[in-house]
Amino acid sequence: MSPYRIPRPRTAAGRVAGLVGAAVGVAAAGLAAGVATERTLVRRLKADPTDRYAHETFGEQRYDEAFRLELPDGTDIHVEVVEPTRPVPGHPTVVLVHGFCLDMGTFHFQRQMLAARGDYRIVTYDQPGHGRSGRLESGEYDLAALGQTLRRVIDRTTPEGPLVLVGHSMGGMTIMAFAELFPELFGDRVVGTVLMATSGGLIAETKLVAPALLGRVGGPVLFMVSNATRYGGPVIDKARKSTSNVAWLLTRKYGFGTRKPSPALVSYVETMNSRTSADTVTRYLRTLATHSRFPALAALADTPVLVVVGDKDMITPVTHSEEIVRRLPHAEFVKIQDSGHVVMLEHATEVNAALERFLESLQSVEER
Repeated sequence: MSPYRIPRPRTAAGRVAGLVGAAVGVAAAGLAAGVATERTLVRRLKADPTDRYAHETFGEQRYDEAFRLELPDGTDIHVEVVEPTRPVPGHPTVVLVHGFCLDMGTFHFQRQMLAARGDYRIVTYDQPGHGRSGRLESGEYDLAALGQTLRRVIDRTTPEGPLVLVGHSMGGMTIMAFAELFPELFGDRVVGTVLMATSGGLIAETKLVAPALLGRVGGPVLFMVSNATRYGGPVIDKARKSTSNVAWLLTRKYGFGTRKPSPALVSYVETMNSRTSADTVTRYLRTLATHSRFPALAALADTPVLVVVGDKDMITPVTHSEEIVRRLPHAEFVKIQDSGHVVMLEHATEVNAALERFLESLQSVEER
């Protein structure tokens, strides 16, 4: 027998494996070279002595009732209710609806402000697959189903009385889906709507969001991406955690508009992002990519509307809000300077002032 090993013919699979192995090796070398730099940069950015929110306690806030609401498909929704400490007859219940890859903590400062005022009842919840709510066992998420979820939250927490719906990003789209399903509730039950950094259907024109790209290449890619994460989701989630410094830098760049955003806020938003599993993210892609509900805005035509957007929003650019206002010319339009997508966190003072003015204007209309 020859002391030398005779090389075996390489199969196509073997060649692919070799190429993949080489690519992984190159990527690992590049990653090793960059990790130390990224870690140093993030450490330096986080050590900002001027961070006004460095000692802010993010996360859970006071509530009077918290419960799990089970949907017909078995998904359970985490809901919290804050009762007014100084109730005012006629004041609407404010329902807060958060966006994609976030949770109810998105409205940290708005909930804080309203609770401190004490004259408004607050209802907030985590959307399916987000925060402390459960995930779908099978299938994809659907905006129409999110509209139905909002209806069930309202029916459970506020079966009667006036409502103001406040939605950020996908939360605004959820409200539009709700309006499409239940237009008769606007004017009667829903006496005001606040749409923050959202879109009525120009998703394909965004420059950043993954659904924009996937919307162009079609269903087969969505199917492959969805299945890849469904079977390899835990691996992908671990990889996301291992590149947390990169994720932090991307959140800082694309979520905020100011040149030096609060490191504490960036970390808070990135924490919410990282808690959303890869499986949940991809199972929302189709419904976001195909979102088109401009006709549903007609339901809001006879009720007060406030539209808020950051002038440097890279996720749902200003043009999206401008299109909503073009279709709802009676809407109040507030454009926040030097702000990105998480406008209600980044510029909480300005957004809170606009929200307070809007709520007080509703009261003045009722008193006429």
